[in-house]
Amino acid sequence: MSAAQVVISGAGLWTPDHVITNEELVESYNAYVVKFNADNAEAIAAGELEAKPASSAEFIEKASGIRSRYVYVKDGILDPDRMTPRIPLRAEDEISDQAEISLIAARKAMAAANKTAADIDAVIVSCAYTQRYYPAIAIEVQHALGIEGFGFDMLVACSAGTFALQRAYEMVAAGTARCVLTINPELTSPQNNFRNRDSHFIFGDVATATIIEAADTCTSDHSYAILGTKAETVFSNNIRSNIGYMVNANDADPFSEYNYFHQEGRKVFKEVCPMAADHITQSLAAAGLETSQVRRWWLHQANINMNQLIAKKLLGRMPEQDEAPIVLDTYANTASAGSLIAFNLYHEDLQAGDYGLICSFGAGYSIGSLVLQKR
Repeated sequence: MSAAQVVISGAGLWTPDHVITNEELVESYNAYVVKFNADNAEAIAAGELEAKPASSAEFIEKASGIRSRYVYVKDGILDPDRMTPRIPLRAEDEISDQAEISLIAARKAMAAANKTAADIDAVIVSCAYTQRYYPAIAIEVQHALGIEGFGFDMLVACSAGTFALQRAYEMVAAGTARCVLTINPELTSPQNNFRNRDSHFIFGDVATATIIEAADTCTSDHSYAILGTKAETVFSNNIRSNIGYMVNANDADPFSEYNYFHQEGRKVFKEVCPMAADHITQSLAAAGLETSQVRRWWLHQANINMNQLIAKKLLGRMPEQDEAPIVLDTYANTASAGSLIAFNLYHEDLQAGDYGLICSFGAGYSIGSLVLQKR
C-alpha cells in the first residue's frame, strides 16, 4: 500500500474550561518571590542562596508570545503557598484524569471521521507525561470506547504527536490495522514548576485526537492524504524532566528543581531552529515538494520567536497567520499537542489539492513531520 493511500480523516480537540492569564500568573509568582526572599534573607545575604527574581506579563509575552493558558484544574496553581494544581486522587475503579480528557477529544475525532468503535483497531496515547506507568492509558481509553484490538502509550516529549501519527500511518500502510485512533492528552500543569521565573509560564493543558485510516474506507468531509513522514532524534540534555519511579530509591526530594521540567532555553533556540528548518526541507523534498508549494504550516507551538525564525528560514519572509497559524498565545506550549491544535482549528478551509505540513520538535532532541494533501 502506498503512502498516498493512507489518510487523516478526523481530528478532535478538548480545551479545558479554566484560563490563567499572564497577569494572574505573575501576581501569584511575585507574591511567592517576596515571601521566599524574605524567609531566606540571611542565606541570600551570605551568598548561600540566590534571590528569586520577579517577573512581569510583558517579560513573558516578549520571551514566548504566550498571553494565557488553559489548565485542567486552576485551584492551587495561583496559591503562593502551593503553586501546583490541586487534583483529587481518584480511586482505581474510577476513570483516570488523562483517560477522561482523552475520551472527549477521541469522540470528537471519531465523529469527524464518521467512525464507530467497531471501525477502529488500535489506540495510541502519546504525550509528554502519562499519569501512571501501567495499565496503559491507551488501553483504558480503548476499554471505555468499546474498541476491540490493542492500545499502547508512547512518550516522546513534544514530538509525541507526530511520532504517534507516523506509527499509525505505518500500521495502516502495512495492513496491520484498518483504522487507528491517536490521542495526545497533554496534562502538563502538574509537572510545571510555577516557582521558576523562566518556566512557570510555559505550559498549558489540552487534549487532541486524530483518526488515521486507509483512503478507500474514508467517508469524512475533510481528509488529508499522507504523502510522507520523517522522524529524527539527537540526544540532548538541554530540555529535561527527571521525575520518575527512581525518586524513592534515590532518596531525592520529588519536588526539587531537578525533577521538574527545566531547559537551557538559549541553547535550545540556537540548536533546534536550524535542525527543524533542515528537517522540514528534507521532508518536503522527499515528497517531491518545495516550500513555495505548501499552503499551510501546522508547526509546533512552543515559542513565537522559534516559529518565526523557522518559518523565515523556510519562506525567506515572515509568514502570515493564515499560512502558519499561531495558537500558543492563548494555549501556551502544550507539548506534543501544539501543532495538532493548529491543525484542528485551521484545516477545514483548505481546498482539494492544497499541501500542508505538520511538524513538532522538542526534548530529545526529537523532530517529526508529516506532509499532507487535502483530498
